[in-house]
Amino acid sequence: MDSQLTHFDEEGKAIMVEVGDKQATRRLAIARGEVRMREATLKHILGGEMSKGDVLAVARLAGIMAAKKTPELIPLCHPLLLTSVAIEFFPHPGEGRIEIEASVRVNGNTGVEMEALTAVSGAALTIYDMCKAIDKGIEIHAIRLMEKHGGKSGSYLRSA
Repeated sequence: MDSQLTHFDEEGKAIMVEVGDKQATRRLAIARGEVRMREATLKHILGGEMSKGDVLAVARLAGIMAAKKTPELIPLCHPLLLTSVAIEFFPHPGEGRIEIEASVRVNGNTGVEMEALTAVSGAALTIYDMCKAIDKGIEIHAIRLMEKHGGKSGSYLRSA
């Protein structure tokens, strides 16, 4: 097995990585993604006209909850005591899209990249769920890690 794949033992069996000996540090991960829709759908969202309620407020809560539930969804993730989860939305009127950004922080001995990615996913899926009655063609795109800080591997910044 490739020694870079930390979630497998020498026999190729899936394992939960031992992080108890790693130094606890302040860690941050920022992920982004976007939801594309018809322009009319975006106008309904921004105008507060959706019958299910305030789409972005509900999606923000869903993203926060998703980050907190990551170890229940992703089998080998460690349960973490997150210190902060922030979800921001950047609507693009005229383009029919909303960018989502999740920032997750922890003081711990493993990173929060998966929590940030899961937060974006949960927020995006909630936007879809709340708007699918008027726009079944909604698409979720480009969920990716933008940056991470802390831990042994230091910082990562996505270029472009």
